[in-house]
Amino acid sequence: MSTAAQTSAAPVSASRIAIASFIGTAIEFYDFYLYGTAAALVFGHQFFPTFSPLAGTLAAFATFGVGFVARPVGAVVFGHFGDRIGRKAMLVASLLVMGTGTVAIGALPTYSAIGIGAPILLVLCRFLQGFGLGGEWGGAVLLATEYAPRNRRGLWSSFPQMGPAIGFIIAGGAFLVLGGTMSQESFDDWGWRIPFLASSLLIVIGYYIRMKIAETPVFERAMAEHDKAKVPIVEVLRRQPKTLFLSTCAFILAHTLFYTITTFSLSYGTTVLKLDKNMLLICAMISALVMGLATPLLATWSDRVGRRRVCLGAAVLAVAWAFPLFALINTGNPVLIALAMAVGMIAFAALFAPMGAFLPELFATRYRYTGASIAYNASGVIGGGVSPILATQLIAATGSSLPVSGYVAGIAVICAVCVWFLRETRGNELE
Repeated sequence: MSTAAQTSAAPVSASRIAIASFIGTAIEFYDFYLYGTAAALVFGHQFFPTFSPLAGTLAAFATFGVGFVARPVGAVVFGHFGDRIGRKAMLVASLLVMGTGTVAIGALPTYSAIGIGAPILLVLCRFLQGFGLGGEWGGAVLLATEYAPRNRRGLWSSFPQMGPAIGFIIAGGAFLVLGGTMSQESFDDWGWRIPFLASSLLIVIGYYIRMKIAETPVFERAMAEHDKAKVPIVEVLRRQPKTLFLSTCAFILAHTLFYTITTFSLSYGTTVLKLDKNMLLICAMISALVMGLATPLLATWSDRVGRRRVCLGAAVLAVAWAFPLFALINTGNPVLIALAMAVGMIAFAALFAPMGAFLPELFATRYRYTGASIAYNASGVIGGGVSPILATQLIAATGSSLPVSGYVAGIAVICAVCVWFLRETRGNELE
């Protein structure tokens, strides 16, 4: 890092960067996971009541998938302006867009009130959520990595990577408390709205914190040197198409693991295995806590041994655990279910933790926001948007969880191959 960059970064403490990058992802993933949990538990019969239970669940997961389709769109738009006018402005904008979509969902009328208009509005709000999140992750990890010392980028980038764990725990906890303190009828009628509306308070907190952060020194240096991409998406596709393709395919596994464990498993456990939803939520929250604790450790490990080694280890663990995962869930034993989910989330963390530094390091500064955001969010279309739908259909068609395990293992193999062909970036100077 240049002297000018170091001088610019000096007044900003590590703790402020940690809080600013963490709080936004925690809030925005709280918003995003609220939808996933509600889709598994309540949206099917509230917005698609004329469908069968299976068809209603599939329809709810389809609207869930809309958010993932919107994320690459948001990545291109927010990435474009993030690479041209700055990281900070886009972080604030993405927070407000995401929050608007979430609060609006909490105020939506259901199918019984306005008919077909209800699911249409739900899809529009979900698109807005995904669009905002498309700009959130890239900006948050760039805030951390572009301020970080070169030999500790993995650790610093783990700050925003811990946000999803906290976001999921808070979202799951909200539904758990509501489910335990009100009747099923009240929860289905209006209780599910409370966590969505409460997001407005969290957004105010996140907005205040992010407005206190200055632009990153790496971006300021690039602007001082007039190193600005005219159309970042075009430059990414022209200069680093192979890197974009490999990194996108490699990280499909991260989304597949997370949403198979935290979203599909809730639906599968309640509708197929007839297990208690609160018990499943507790197990999923325990696994998210394990993931959050493992993330900084695995990110730090990637600073020592390299990003590729840790990511390859994640793929190997995912292959090995794909079949025990559902075998243990199928027992219905809460301890074994929590164990199954926790180990699966460790595999996720081993890929997700280094990714916060790995993806930004792979792309040049002039289009880093765009490249890293597209790779992360495009991989989510299949891993997060398609996987729960496909898993539900595989269960319905075969009556067995084995095809789902095979699907997860296959995605893990693809991840390993793609990571193998990516270059190691640990210790490299940000270009």
